[in-house]
Formats: sequence, structure tokens, C-alpha cells
Amino acid sequence: MNLPAAKSKPGRLARKETLEFYLFVSPWIIGFLVFLVYPLISSLYYSFTRYTIATTPVWIGLGNYISAFKNPRFFNSLWVTIRFAVISIPLMTMVALGLALLLSQKLKGINFFRTIYFMPSVMPTVAIALTWFYILRPESGPLAGLLSLVGLDMPRLLSERALALPTLIVINVWLIFGSQMVIYMAGIKGIPPELYEVAEIDGAGRGARFWNVTLPMLSPTIFLNLILGIIGAMQMFDVPYVMTQGGPSESTLTYVFYLYNTGWVELSMGMASALGWILFIIILAITMLVMRSSQAWVYYEGERK
Repeated sequence: MNLPAAKSKPGRLARKETLEFYLFVSPWIIGFLVFLVYPLISSLYYSFTRYTIATTPVWIGLGNYISAFKNPRFFNSLWVTIRFAVISIPLMTMVALGLALLLSQKLKGINFFRTIYFMPSVMPTVAIALTWFYILRPESGPLAGLLSLVGLDMPRLLSERALALPTLIVINVWLIFGSQMVIYMAGIKGIPPELYEVAEIDGAGRGARFWNVTLPMLSPTIFLNLILGIIGAMQMFDVPYVMTQGGPSESTLTYVFYLYNTGWVELSMGMASALGWILFIIILAITMLVMRSSQAWVYYEGERK
């Protein structure tokens, strides 16, 4: 007679645990639905409408997408963003990897230099961009004052069309390389020292050990930083917004800055939503291509080829 009660007790306990689980995860689920899923679905709908904040959305089908591809500013912003990514990502990789190799040495006081190089990555981007804007002022900036002491004129790095984008690239690399450097240092720590010992016994020099041991073992880390770098570069906004406002002559008008102007300056939210989904497709396509290519150059320890 007691067997049914004995069987039902675990059932009640399981239901209670299930209820408690959903109760504890409900804040995350609600936040995920309200702040991610709903905006995504809404922006997809608005991308097919003519919509401003003050008006009711009007369905126009593919009109926003067709208009985007007919707008020269769309292609200019996309070209600026691609140039930004193509230059900044390899430069950032070389700087971050080079410093990671140097700072992985067991030297006295090395932790101080690790902290100094990592600091820009944890500081507010807007604050640093404003600081660089002040430093690079051609008339009254600190750098202009130092150059005047040796009789040199400060170049207008942010107001010359040929110099503005390279200047922003260098500043962006300086801002972000610290986070990639830390990831590379973690990857270097994970390389088995036995591999270097075997390579040294075989007579491999420093360059050969780097090329045949370090790079292959770091290829998964390079792959990770490459993906993160592509996503970050294609969404660049804050540095050009603070320092150049897209100028001069839209030479630093990145894609996301163009999207921001479309939505919040021109109040064309439907077009801005379409631009956002176009960017999503572009980033997805580039990421998939890089992931597909990883089979040829990324080595995972333990796998057989």
C-alpha cells in the first residue's frame, strides 16, 4: 500500500526542482527574449517598411534594400570599412603576437609591462579617443608643441583625407591589441615545452622553432583572434564618431557610422534596419569563409591528418 506514495515522492521532488530551475533562469530568459529576440524580429520587419520613430511603419517590401544598393554612400562606407579591416587586422595580429612572445619571457618585472600594455584595452574607448583627439590637435596639442621645439610642423592627421583613416587604424590597434595579446599569451603558455626541446635537439634555430612549433600550435588562437577582429572591425563606430565624425569628405565614414546617421540623424529607421541586416549577412559570409579556410591552416593538437 505504501509503494505508490514512495514512487510519487521523487516525482514531486523532480517537479519542484524543475520549477526552481525555471524560476532561477527566468530573468535571463526574459532578458534574452525582450532585449535580443524581440529587437531582432522587429528590425527584420522594419527593414521591409518605410518607418520613422514618429510614424507608423508602411510595408514597402524590398524597397529599402534596393535603395541601399543604389546609394553611393552605402558603397563608400562599405569600402571604408573593408579597408579599415584589411589593414587593421593584420597589423593588430603582428603587434599583439609580437608583444605576447616578448612578454611571455620569464624576466624580472615583466608583470609591470604586461599591465601597461593591457591597460588601453580596459579603458573607456570614448575617453581614450578624446585624449588622442587632444594630443593630435595641429595647433595646440602636446604633440604639436613637441614638434615645434625641433622646428617641425604638426601634420593634420585627422583633417587630411589621405591621413585620417590610417590614423584611426593606428589608434584602434593601440586600443584593442592588449586583449588579443592576452589571448596569445594564454596560447603560448599552452604549448608543450617538449616540442621546443625536440626541435632544439634536431638543430632547429630560433626562427625555425617559431615557424614550425609556435605558429602551428598557436593557429587555433590566431583563428579565434581573426574571427573576433573581423567582427570588431566591421562594426567600427566609436573611434571615427568621436574623432572625425566621418570626415574629411567621408573618408572615415564606416558602415556602422553610416547606419547610425541613417537611423538617428535622418530618422529613417526602416533603412537603418535594412542596413543592419545587410551588415549581418556580410559578417556571416566572411566568417563562414574564414571558418571554411581554417581546415587548411588551423592545427588542433591530437587530430590526425
